[in-house]
Amino acid sequence: MLTVPLPRIGTWDAWRDAARACIAARIPPEDILWNYDDGAGELFATALPPPIVRGTVKVPADFVDMARWVVWHSDPQRFARLYAMLWRLRLDKGVMADRADPDLAKLRQLEKAVHRCKHKMRAFVRFRDLRTGGPRRSFAAWFEPTHHTLEPNAPFFARRFADMDWMIVTPDVTADFKDGTLTFHPGQTKPDLPDDATEELWGTYFKNIFNPARLKVKAMTSEMPRKYWKNMPEAQHIPDMIANAEARVRDMAMAAPTLAPARVARIREQLQDTPQPASWNLLTAGLHDCTRCPLHGPATQVVPGTGPQNAPLMIVGEQPGDAEDLAGMPFVGPAGQLFDQLAQQAGLDRRQAYVTNAVKHFKYEQRGKRRIHQNPDTPEIEHCRFWVETEIRLVKPRLILAMGGTAAESLTGSRKDLLKRRGKVEDTPHGPVFLTVHPSYLLRLPSHLKPDAQDAFVNDLRAVVAKLAA
Repeated sequence: MLTVPLPRIGTWDAWRDAARACIAARIPPEDILWNYDDGAGELFATALPPPIVRGTVKVPADFVDMARWVVWHSDPQRFARLYAMLWRLRLDKGVMADRADPDLAKLRQLEKAVHRCKHKMRAFVRFRDLRTGGPRRSFAAWFEPTHHTLEPNAPFFARRFADMDWMIVTPDVTADFKDGTLTFHPGQTKPDLPDDATEELWGTYFKNIFNPARLKVKAMTSEMPRKYWKNMPEAQHIPDMIANAEARVRDMAMAAPTLAPARVARIREQLQDTPQPASWNLLTAGLHDCTRCPLHGPATQVVPGTGPQNAPLMIVGEQPGDAEDLAGMPFVGPAGQLFDQLAQQAGLDRRQAYVTNAVKHFKYEQRGKRRIHQNPDTPEIEHCRFWVETEIRLVKPRLILAMGGTAAESLTGSRKDLLKRRGKVEDTPHGPVFLTVHPSYLLRLPSHLKPDAQDAFVNDLRAVVAKLAA
């Protein structure tokens, strides 16, 4: 059994180099014990790792991106899990694309947890002014992260607070930023930090921005877990604010004006006078100049609808994908190709329908060279509903086919229980809307579930054809 010691500081570099050497030496996962600086080892283990061999292993870039974060998780088996996946990638590079693979799913789960911990640290670290009297301001903070996220997170704080000296102490590692240089040291117990006069001011601000009418305790504790409260000065006010929320809402209602301010009438007049796209030319021009939400920035281009302008059927998808964003046309990527195939089985001619999306710009997250689809949120759907409603007014379809949760939310106001609502027609202010799943949902299913799911989707499309014929 080979023992590979890994330090608490510089863990990523150490694991990467050791894993590279072990792979080059063809050492199987079951013959390696990864020892993370706990002083423990195996009775008959050898402590001599193999020499590091450079340039002998090539793996997908998304594995490296994932491993760079997974190593900071607190799971004792994280290094072994990563190496086992690396061992598999020697022979099968396609593993990273198999979302149903249980080993990959577990690693993705660890990666997601580390990212969540990273964001919690950025949100909940509270510095205290040390007032050293030097040429640079000096601050210190104590934080207890769920995972070992201080080291990968420290460069963010170095960029954010480059004009001051600071130190973040955790039980695991200490980050020290002094005179523009970032260094790491062993963890410490909680230091005795001085009181900070600004904490009282911050607490006052925190109490005044609290809106008791929008209080949702479960959502609040999900975003701000109670484990962090003890190190956050403003958290001392939270129990009192929750306890008095109901009374404050009543007081706000009693103090509210009974008449709308005069400016409301002027705003309504302006909204009524807002020019509406009354023609296809105006719609096209408006879409290409649309800046109603931030999605227009990173997207390559807007993706308008296409098809007969008097089509009896309008098909509304969710949002453009990577292929649609590059082509400027809806439903030309993998989901669109699957839809065409299944629609042909159902006797639905897509060329006779007007095809569009509930959101007109591609929302994605950049991961290396790949652009990963992200679901639009409610404000983005609300902003784009203006264009969908305009298309409906111009096309005047007899039936609208809404595919996926985003389309359902745009046209019916809710995406809840879509699988229970699918296959049914709902009456809406836009006319009858037939609900079903999006073809991309079928692509994401495990292979053994796809045949039945595709058959159900074809049945939905056949029902649409029958309703149009009737």
